[in-house]
Formats: sequence, structure tokens, C-alpha cells
Amino acid sequence: MKVDTQNEVMTMLIRDLMSAPAVTVTAETPVGVALRLLDDRKITAMPVVDATGVLVGIVSEADLVQDAVPLDDGALKAAVRTTTDTPPRRIADVMNHLVVTVHADDELDVAIDLMSSTMMKSLPVLDHTRVIGMISRSDVVHLLAGRDDRIRAEVQEVIQAENPDWQVDVHDGVVTVTGPGDPRERNIARVLAGSVRGVIAVLS
Repeated sequence: MKVDTQNEVMTMLIRDLMSAPAVTVTAETPVGVALRLLDDRKITAMPVVDATGVLVGIVSEADLVQDAVPLDDGALKAAVRTTTDTPPRRIADVMNHLVVTVHADDELDVAIDLMSSTMMKSLPVLDHTRVIGMISRSDVVHLLAGRDDRIRAEVQEVIQAENPDWQVDVHDGVVTVTGPGDPRERNIARVLAGSVRGVIAVLS
């Protein structure tokens, strides 16, 4: 994943971070059912698939909210009784047919770039034409939020194998090792800490 020159540069495939399996709907799914799925699963969009699982569109929380919420209070006041059954609104009535997608074996920075340039919060992940997962901004945020903790644990493990008295702190990928007393020890600490994936710099 490419962030920028001041942050961790890490290569990861989308399949390593995506949520799978994807929560999907069909064109015939009622809008009310889709709203409950978004709420229950805490997601922001769902791929729309056909009977064979092939992607045909996408529906987002914005699409569903815009369709379900009346434009103003006057719409409620204007409602009248009817003796005929009104069919429920379906996903086919509100979905987007143009979908931005990624593939499972793309690098994660492909998804990040697309989400940034299109303002999409989540993207369907495909294996050929079939949806196998979703990748979202929240997935990336979760990865980045836990990055320093992961680095600290891994550096601590390799450092303490050399000297259990050395201590490690990590901030935004920059590792600080305290304890090495002489230049040779400090160099060993820098080499060991620098071998851990995601470390940008080592101070000792």
C-alpha cells in the first residue's frame, strides 16, 4: 500500500484486507430489506448480482436513503388511501449500473487510489466477473490504526532476543529504541528494528 514518502510504504493485495464474503442483493430485493441489511451489517454499499452471482450494479446507503425518505413533510400530508396494492420499491429502481471495481489480486493502493478519485466509500472485489468481497475505507483505516501496535510488537520481539532490557516505542512507523549503550549496540538495534516490515526509520 502506497501512502506517501512520510508514511509506511507497504505492498498488500486487496484479498488480504477485503471483507468476504460480500453482502449482496439482487435487482428484485425490496428497498426496505436492503436498508435493514445495511443497518444490521454496518456497511455502506452492496453489490447487486444476478442469479449466477455476476455483478450487475451497486446500491449505496445514499441511494437507499434518498429513495426512502420523503422530500418534505408535505409528501406525508398528501398521502391518500388507496384500494390497490402498491408494489414495494425494488433495488432495480434505485441501483447504479456503472460500478467501479477492483480485483482480488490487485495491490491495495489500487483500491485506495480509486476510492480517493471517485469518492466511493467501498468497492466490490471481483474474481473474473463474480463478486467475492468488498474493500472499504474503514478497512484501510483499521489497518493503519493498528500499524504502530503491530510494528511495536514485532520490533520488541526481535530486539529483546538480542537484549531483553532494550525498550521500543513506535510513532507513525518511526521506531525509537532505548537502552543500547555503545555505538555497536545502537547499530545492532537499528539493523534489527529496520528489518521489520513497515518501519520507516529507527532512532536509538
